[in-house]
Amino acid sequence: MKAGVLALGAMLMALGGCATSRPAMAPAADATSPGVSSSEGVASMDATRDIVLAVDNPIDPPAMHAGSSVLGYAPSKKYDAGQRAVLTIEALKQGYRMRQVAGWPIKALNVYCVVLEPPPGMSRDELLSALSKDDRVQLAQPLQDYRTYADAPADGRHYNDPYESLQRGFTETDAAVAHKTSQGDRVDVAVVDTGVDVTHPDLAASIHDTHDVVDNDLVSFARDSHGTEVAGVIAAVGDNHQGIVGMAPKASLSIYKACWYPPKSSNGARCNSFTLARALAAIGETDARIVNLSLGGPSDPLLTRLLDVLLAQGRIVVAAMPPEGGNGGFPDNAPGVIVVRTSNAAAAPPGVLSAPGTDILTTQPSGGYDFTSGSSMAAAHVSGIIALMLSMAPKLDAHTVHQLLQQSSKVSGGITQVNAAGAVEALERREKKPGSE
Repeated sequence: MKAGVLALGAMLMALGGCATSRPAMAPAADATSPGVSSSEGVASMDATRDIVLAVDNPIDPPAMHAGSSVLGYAPSKKYDAGQRAVLTIEALKQGYRMRQVAGWPIKALNVYCVVLEPPPGMSRDELLSALSKDDRVQLAQPLQDYRTYADAPADGRHYNDPYESLQRGFTETDAAVAHKTSQGDRVDVAVVDTGVDVTHPDLAASIHDTHDVVDNDLVSFARDSHGTEVAGVIAAVGDNHQGIVGMAPKASLSIYKACWYPPKSSNGARCNSFTLARALAAIGETDARIVNLSLGGPSDPLLTRLLDVLLAQGRIVVAAMPPEGGNGGFPDNAPGVIVVRTSNAAAAPPGVLSAPGTDILTTQPSGGYDFTSGSSMAAAHVSGIIALMLSMAPKLDAHTVHQLLQQSSKVSGGITQVNAAGAVEALERREKKPGSE
């Protein structure tokens, strides 16, 4: 779908392995080297108990014989445990009754290192003292712990989702701070878009119901990317050891597939008046307070009338601003609709909100994740923030929500954009005022 997906996938897999606290495995010893056990991994190491030991590890070139060529008998470029290091380590292990935990070669020092557990009945200090007098040992020292010098997030809620730190929209809007007050509980967001991968591990628990007004094709519904991306930004599940966190991780999503991908088109998903009308009409029969429309096109009398009905019912409609700018079509031209553009250095048009929409990491079909960009993602961020607000004050109207979002917007990276923590704080102050509902 996007250039560099394979490279990104490899990077995310590597980051996921670290972030999920799975122990990084030390390189195993050469399986062909007798006497050197394979490593058992970082998880079995104990910095209060174990030692690090190094021995010389010269790699002798193979013997030459008549008829051989230098090229044919060149030593391997791989630096592993040489035979002498193997024998030395094995002799030390047996002589001192130590158990090997891990081993790896260090080419720059021409040594082979092992992490060893002292024998029962001998303290680490006693073992190190004995090894310091052994001529076979290059180095012997305690295994020690280190920590990174990173500031903790500013009083925010902490998640175990491995890619949270890569979510620029989540980070820039201080969503983790807002989540200490609200996570969108009991708020239903209607997403009018393409289909969604409802079995995605970061979305399955957030899906309230689904409606396909295009073709009732379950296969295409599940593999649609745009709706899956929007859904992830709004309400990806938090604290599930999976991928990302949504702006409102405890909100529920009602998915209305009104857009589809033409077989031979590279211009993204398409919708029409009929499918959008069916979706908007169906929403009018539900309790969903927020309607996310990360789409747009020309002004349409039928759709405008349906949108007016939803607004009159007290729905809060969030629309993405067209990439080319301006807001003269559907749904961004209707009074009362909250229009959102992708944050940038230029001043926003009057009344238009700015939100992160560039290089947004979010969910993809088949349980994947990828970066994507566009005002569709910006609108999704705002829908998520509104869900946080409605969870705190269910009777909020669209005008008040828009006003609070605009007043609480903050500068991030030199750009003014919506701020989840600021909006929640502003709403708290408002709710404490005498006479407020």
